[in-house]
Amino acid sequence: MTRNHQSPAILILSCILLLAPASLRAQGADPREMSIRKLLQSTIMINQMYVDTVNMERQVEDAITGMLSKLDPHSTYTNAADTKKMNEPLQGTFDGIGVQFNMLEDTLVVIQPVSKGPSEKVGIVAGDRIVTVNDTAIAGVKMSRENIMARLRGPKGTTVRLGIVRRGIKGVLPFTVKRDKIPVNTLDAAYIIRPGIGLLRFSSFGATTHNEVTEAIRRLQQQGMKSLILDLQSNGGGYLNAAAELASEFLPKGEMVVYTRGRADVNMGEFRSSGGGLFTEGRLIVLVDEYSASAAEILAGAVQDHDRGTIIGRRTFGKGLVQRPIELEDGSMIRLTIARYYTPSGRCIQKPYEKGNAKSYARDVIDRYNRGELTNADSIHFPDSLRYKTLTLGRTVYGGGGIMPDIFVPLDTTRYTRLHRELSARSYIVNTSLRYIDKNRKRLQKTYPDFSKFMQEFTFPREELDQMFAEAEKKDSLRARDDDELQKTVHTASLILKGLVARDLWDMSEYFQVIYEEDPVVLQALKLLCEPSKD
Repeated sequence: MTRNHQSPAILILSCILLLAPASLRAQGADPREMSIRKLLQSTIMINQMYVDTVNMERQVEDAITGMLSKLDPHSTYTNAADTKKMNEPLQGTFDGIGVQFNMLEDTLVVIQPVSKGPSEKVGIVAGDRIVTVNDTAIAGVKMSRENIMARLRGPKGTTVRLGIVRRGIKGVLPFTVKRDKIPVNTLDAAYIIRPGIGLLRFSSFGATTHNEVTEAIRRLQQQGMKSLILDLQSNGGGYLNAAAELASEFLPKGEMVVYTRGRADVNMGEFRSSGGGLFTEGRLIVLVDEYSASAAEILAGAVQDHDRGTIIGRRTFGKGLVQRPIELEDGSMIRLTIARYYTPSGRCIQKPYEKGNAKSYARDVIDRYNRGELTNADSIHFPDSLRYKTLTLGRTVYGGGGIMPDIFVPLDTTRYTRLHRELSARSYIVNTSLRYIDKNRKRLQKTYPDFSKFMQEFTFPREELDQMFAEAEKKDSLRARDDDELQKTVHTASLILKGLVARDLWDMSEYFQVIYEEDPVVLQALKLLCEPSKD
């Protein structure tokens, strides 16, 4: 029989830990310290004595995840790889080749190269198909999107060889691209939606958000903006500092933006507007929905509590817990909840939760829908104990989790038909747009040299829609149940396809300019702003 040989140091440490609990109890040790020692002791014993080989890295990660799962829904653990991916959108950059792309069937199609990025510098253009990376085929081999991205990305300064197929040119074109820092922008749209009215939409609160938004405000003011729609629909939040910085652009100096409280009700910190804001006087509307969370709720709550603007939409998500990122030695990270957010009037943003019951917490939005809260304002009830007053006009607002808008806009459950949802879920709509733009890019660019002409004159061809419907019916037996469903699907699909074509010819801002012409929440904001001010 062969005996496992253990190092003397491990054996000594193990013996100390085995004996420690009894001696600690005798000395009246802190029970929390005993628990920590017990965990360490158990880990070492499993590693040294278990009958089979144990993957201790996996065991430790499972233990950390298990402990955090018994706390609140937002205390989490991520391994090193997931931590890196999670942080990139907020940090504002990543290392790569600099292209926006989509997958058409199993081929990577360049939507557009990043302006002044590595790919644009070597001559890669919109519509190019990347078929090989470092002589490895990535087209026609059913490679996952994540695998393709991993091959394209790499440290700044390294090179990657690409094989590209370009429409109208025979063979595979070779390109060598030197990877560089690629900016990750959070601003999705910035434009004048009606004379004197600007609209800004951004998807998260990252390291570059404040600069992006302030530059956009200056640009829109130069174009005559007097009123502003700030679109935070589906904005999942991000950095607290970014929310505080943005609030300073709309509030006078010294006004409370948000404060936090941690254990034992100790005030951990408060954030106030710094003054000198770019838009402290014009009419302001903030759009929110059930997926607006965290930093988006902080900004909306500050605007509402100070009566600086009008909140329109549906009650926000209710994510008001402060996480402190704790970086571990191997690049992994624990995001541990240490406090709660409170709006200037004293409302707690965090909605109620049961510790360790993440499943129920995740179902909250679905439960709201089933109770009718997303479709009917009369289904929303608040007890008197959750009433608060705004700080300037003394209006009644409510706590209890999330930010309840001043003007409720119900979720339009009839806007997207069953057929439309099925087509979208199976990528028929996006693939139809990619095929169309791929075949017609040069003609479209010549016909529509600027977006305003495109917006006024372009209609997505009905024959392309009919081809999509026929393909969906043949492959997946998807068809309209009646003429009414077909006509509604034609209308909404045509609008979205027009938006996708606009995005591929220009950028995301043009996509939203198309889509928002029929967005109920945006239309409600425009209706309010087009009414004379009561001030």
